[in-house]
Amino acid sequence: MDEILALVAAVLSLRLAAELARRRRAGAGPEATLWAASLVAFALASAALAWGSAAGWDERAFRAYYLFGGLLTAPLLGAGSLLRAGWRPARSLALVYVGLAIGVAVSEPLTGTFDSSIPDAQDHLDLFPARVLAIAGNSLGTVAVIAVCLVTFRRRPIGNLLLLAGVGVAALGSALAGLGAAESAVSFAVASGLLYAGFAVRAPAARQPRESSQSPPTV
Repeated sequence: MDEILALVAAVLSLRLAAELARRRRAGAGPEATLWAASLVAFALASAALAWGSAAGWDERAFRAYYLFGGLLTAPLLGAGSLLRAGWRPARSLALVYVGLAIGVAVSEPLTGTFDSSIPDAQDHLDLFPARVLAIAGNSLGTVAVIAVCLVTFRRRPIGNLLLLAGVGVAALGSALAGLGAAESAVSFAVASGLLYAGFAVRAPAARQPRESSQSPPTV
């Protein structure tokens, strides 16, 4: 059952990422690319969760789960928010970070043995660089999302509330990882849905000044 829920979460996240990519092709801002990438990372983390639950956790499943769920999702989300706020270096910074994260996740030596539960990073990875990178990336990504949401809240309150809720559910999912794959999978699915809804909500159009109902005076 755990692997089925994780697979459903993966398919949902991937479907929502594809919808964001379609919006980008239809003319949405460049931030949609980074937001779609963050949902793809969510999907791949969920797929790794399904893999570990179905076939048993090993080095391959753990590396994939840690890369996409622990290293990439929140930073890509934060970079997309910064890009939407007009900070153009966020795109280049995101590309550099993704390359660094992939290098660390692939090359970092693992310690300990795996069992049937979701692996805890501190049992298998040294503090530096893998866990420090995850802490810094997730913290900065989350702060960026929250800061941009607060700054632009009056312009798009509903969308920003949904984004904040999605970030909160994603953080809760990380805390629930120790309880089991089912709880994590459900949180991934709910967070993906909330984030997509927050991305999709548009700011209301500016109100046009009302024309006077009275005819102009004649001379």
